[in-house]
Amino acid sequence: MNGAQDLGGAHGFGPVVPEPNEPVFHAEWEKRVLALALAMGFTGTWNLDGSRAARESLPPAQYLSSSYYEIWLEALEKQILANGLATPDEVATGIASQPPVEVARVLTADILEPRFRAGFPSDRTPMAPARFTPGDEVIAKVMHPVGHTRLPRYVRGKRGRVEAVHGAHVFPDTNAYKQGENPAWLYTVAFEAADLWGPQADPGGRVTIAAFEPYLDPA
Repeated sequence: MNGAQDLGGAHGFGPVVPEPNEPVFHAEWEKRVLALALAMGFTGTWNLDGSRAARESLPPAQYLSSSYYEIWLEALEKQILANGLATPDEVATGIASQPPVEVARVLTADILEPRFRAGFPSDRTPMAPARFTPGDEVIAKVMHPVGHTRLPRYVRGKRGRVEAVHGAHVFPDTNAYKQGENPAWLYTVAFEAADLWGPQADPGGRVTIAAFEPYLDPA
């Protein structure tokens, strides 16, 4: 979706100012938000792509005025309500007023470390041969989906070159809404900065993105 999270090339937000020795968390409550998000994701009520979609679909004014973990918390509350796991009053007060809704899985302390150390790989068996190979020139499709996508807005309609092929992976655009994993080939595609930003771009600059095959057409 063309949401507030897709800021590439946008003006008015000032320079990126890295924080020296930035801590993993800036406040204790952020640790709890991350733990809650991981625990609820483990239930299988939604998936990783669904979580991203929930964050990206927050109203732009809310998204841009929220900190990183505030965005996570706001999206988590949105998912909990949408899936009937709690009522608005329960979310607002933090007090349960009805029996808990049964979920498929519960994350417990004894399985937490081995489960998350094993990761959640998204690579899958391809459904067809790869359409592109390194060196192929491609054009990112012009698309404005109302749902989740991983194709940045600033590369749409631009010409790039395939640099690497990474196998087939879960396709986020459908997986976010439980419409199937639909494995798609994933590529590293490079774009010349001047093609993206025009003559004001850094001379000789390049931008690389991870692009799924359905996002690309042959140039």
